[in-house]
Amino acid sequence: QVQLVESGGGLVQAGGSLRLSCTASGRTFSSYHMGWFRQAPAKEREFLASISNLAYNVYYTDSVKDRFTISRDNTKNTVYLQMNSLQSDDTAVYYCAALHITKPWAQLARGANDYWGQGTQVTVSS
Repeated sequence: QVQLVESGGGLVQAGGSLRLSCTASGRTFSSYHMGWFRQAPAKEREFLASISNLAYNVYYTDSVKDRFTISRDNTKNTVYLQMNSLQSDDTAVYYCAALHITKPWAQLARGANDYWGQGTQVTVSS
């Protein structure tokens, strides 16, 4: 069992930056690919970015790839999402997710993940 806890959300002005963190319990963090999603009110959950278990590969959805950066520190069991140039339509609850390495990495972006965090709210004021 893996528990994921996000942090770093909050209120930021348009054009500002935030760094989200997601810390996992347990000693098998490096056995999981990790990703970030978000869900805005009345919208479906949206994939944002993923990173392979040893950080050799990263993948972004087109809408954020020039503004967001995913990274991880396996020594700290933590994955990060650096978000720059935030706009009002980035307002959402942001979730991290974990997918075991025995499953195809592409599955993570489709949302079929093994574990999810509880989410952290990001609100961008214009």
